[in-house]
This record gives sequence, structure tokens and C-alpha cells, in this order.
Amino acid sequence: MNAQKAYKLLSLQENISNNEAKNLIDRGLVSINGKKLRIARALLAPQTKFKIQTPNKIIEIFRDSQILALEKPAFLTSEEIASSYPEWVLLHRLDKETSGILLLVKNQSAFHLKAKESFKQMQVKKHYIAIVEGIIEEECEITAPLLIKKGKFARVTIGKKGEGHKAITRIRPLEISGKKTKIAVEIQTGKTHQIRVHLAHLKHPIVGDTFYGAKPANRILLHAESIALLDYNFTCPPPKEFIFMDNV
Repeated sequence: MNAQKAYKLLSLQENISNNEAKNLIDRGLVSINGKKLRIARALLAPQTKFKIQTPNKIIEIFRDSQILALEKPAFLTSEEIASSYPEWVLLHRLDKETSGILLLVKNQSAFHLKAKESFKQMQVKKHYIAIVEGIIEEECEITAPLLIKKGKFARVTIGKKGEGHKAITRIRPLEISGKKTKIAVEIQTGKTHQIRVHLAHLKHPIVGDTFYGAKPANRILLHAESIALLDYNFTCPPPKEFIFMDNV
């Protein structure tokens, strides 16, 4: 048989509608041989076997009258998660494939205003875990400014000295396996795609981050492990994808 469009094959194999199949692919939940399928209209052999990932459940870490801390799974946008909590609004955002701690607050409350000011004054401590391509053996600090172009999809590049947004990223190697390194990341600023772009700038893109030059994988291996602001401190261990295995 001739090659067929990916979403049509997926629709037949899973007994779902074409629209459902397209949605699964667009959300990044479909892979072939451990590599994410990105193009719903890609032509594939009829015998192609798909693997569909199911996003983990949202877990509530902490709640009081001022703040709601959630464990965000990969493959759900921050906005999708917030829509399930109508009395709360996002204090910050994580990219769709980034897992970890996501904070919500009561809109325009006194605490909300104080928390926004803490972000503005770079008083919020945020730590991430990432697995990157290549070997990193020493700690370093990346301060390259960022040029952020927002449209349907945000695209961030490194600016020249004196232009772009200030961004500070500190990294520390934790473990090396083969040609990949697990690193701890601390950011003082929280610019769009900051960690992803800074690591790509070092020639060590995050595993799975094809948008910034990495090879394909099941997901972008970036996890928001902890965040501290004002009198709160939350932690969230990384999921099993961050344990070094042959299929990382």
C-alpha cells in the first residue's frame, strides 16, 4: 500500500476520528520509535506503529487562602491547567512540555501584587532539572540577553551586548551518562524560553527540544523542581523520565 497521512493512519489504528488523531499529534502525545511525531500530515508507511502518551494527573501540592501550588504534568499548557481552577489565576507559566511546580493566586489580591513585585525584583528563587545533549563538566553562569519575538509561537534568540532582555541562568552538572548530562539549573530572571535558549546557546540543547536544535525525543526534559517566594517554598521531585536510561 502507498504511504498515508499520519493522522489518518492513527485514526484507523486507534479507532478515533481524524480530528481526535490530529489533536493528539498536535499536542505532542504521539511518538514513533521513541521520537515525537510533529507533523499530522506526514506521509508514513501503513504498517507504522504509534505510541500515545497519556498526560499525568495534576497534583495539588499546597493550598491556602493566598496561593495554590500544583504539580504540572508535561503536555498540558499552563492555561489549560488554570482553566480548571476558576477562582485562581496564574502567577507564572511553564512551557507545555515542562513539568513541575506551577503557582496560582487570587487575582489582584494583596498577595498577588506582592508576589508580582518579588518576580520583578528578581527575589524569587527557581530551580530546575534538565537533561541536555553533550557533556558539561563544570558549573557556569549564562548572562546572554534574550530577544523575544511573540506571535502564534514565541521564538527567542540571543541578542547582542546592550540589546534584549536581561537573563541570568546558572547551571551545575549532576550526572553524566553517555553523551548526555543531567544538570541543576537556577534562574534569577524568568524570561520566555530562557533556560532552553541559554542551553542551546552553550551548544547543549535540552534533550527533545527540537525547536532549539536538539534531536527528537518523547518530550523536552525540563522540570521545575522548586520555587521559593516570600514565605513559601515548594519542591517537586522530577518524574521517571529524568532517571538516566538507554531511552532518554
